[in-house]
Amino acid sequence: MELQGIEYLRNKLNVHKNRVDTRYEQYAMKYNDKMIGITIPTAIRSKYRSVLGWCSKGVDALADRLVFREFANDDFEVNEIFQANNPDVFFDSAVLSALIASCAFVYVSKGEDGMPRLQVIEASNATGVIDPITGLLIEGYAVLERDKYNSPTIEAYFGPGYTDYYYADSNMEDNRIEHSFQHPLLVPIVHRPDPVRPFGRSRITRSGMYYQRYAKRTLERADVTAEFYSFPQKYVVGTDPDSEPLDSWKATVSAMLEFTKGEGGEKPTLGQFTTSSMTPFTEQLKTAAAGFAGELGLTMDDLGFASDNPSSVEAIKASHENLRLAGRKAQRSLGSGLLNVAYTAACLRDDYPYYRYQFNQTIPKWEPLFEADASALSLIGDGAIKLNQAMPGYVNSEVMRDLTGIKGAETNG
Repeated sequence: MELQGIEYLRNKLNVHKNRVDTRYEQYAMKYNDKMIGITIPTAIRSKYRSVLGWCSKGVDALADRLVFREFANDDFEVNEIFQANNPDVFFDSAVLSALIASCAFVYVSKGEDGMPRLQVIEASNATGVIDPITGLLIEGYAVLERDKYNSPTIEAYFGPGYTDYYYADSNMEDNRIEHSFQHPLLVPIVHRPDPVRPFGRSRITRSGMYYQRYAKRTLERADVTAEFYSFPQKYVVGTDPDSEPLDSWKATVSAMLEFTKGEGGEKPTLGQFTTSSMTPFTEQLKTAAAGFAGELGLTMDDLGFASDNPSSVEAIKASHENLRLAGRKAQRSLGSGLLNVAYTAACLRDDYPYYRYQFNQTIPKWEPLFEADASALSLIGDGAIKLNQAMPGYVNSEVMRDLTGIKGAETNG
């Protein structure tokens, strides 16, 4: 297959960068939606900008449950590579980046001690041409360093068997480093890929962003209305035109107002406008929350709307079934990317071109999506006893750990 080259990949990154940056801003609660001043003037709305963290909640609700454990059947000793690369931070960073932007990239390089170094690069700084069968890149491009003006200072082009480095500093010479196998040292970790979107889909969907924007506008309207709700607007009819104008602030907060008859003997009439109810805003907010929760597999409780009747443990688990299914699919797609990272790192460490099929028996292992409570442990234990009575040895310590997340004593096998 003909390589596209670095200019093509630079342009490709520029096309998709804004979309990725939008997702990161949504996650960081820094995205400013366009103001619509239909009923509230723009000048007033700008003083009541609402901030809502539903998108970050939708990402974290899944990311916090995706805990990578290890590689089973580790014939190539890849677990030690990850152990040398601060695994707790590495796996959390890779999973979180992939959920936010649909994919993340891992830059594999060799350290001074010969052990591969693994660096997570977010999708706003890397791209490539992906092999739809293996999930590895055919060629890749990454911005390894930017200056304070966000301009690239170090770029890398990853080709089959080599990596080209480009420096913005004219005092530094561009160089090429070769390796012994034909895969680039940039590996994608993709969340929910498909033939149409080979680089996956973000957890922050367009529908989710719409529901959050809808809720933020509702909060802004409710905030402005609350100003009038706290101090209802009053009016006075029949005052003397020559009398001293009434101070609006005193009229708003004063407990008692005094009015005198005018020269014509007319008595002023004091009235108060009916205040707006806050109930419609609350119902609108619940409608937005229900739509967002349904889109991302959450519950109303997850978004801060506590139910009047607390649910049982079984009901809570059942309500998170969509989140469980999303987590299982994420484990499969992200696990495939992590296995490709292990394969590439093993080839670089051993300076040997292994075949990808040699890693087919190496299996990514994840902790259970939901920790087992006392009730679940009891049910699993009873089930394991009955299964082993029917088929001795069917449920061993490894199976129990996959089900419960609890590592037994070494003497239990």
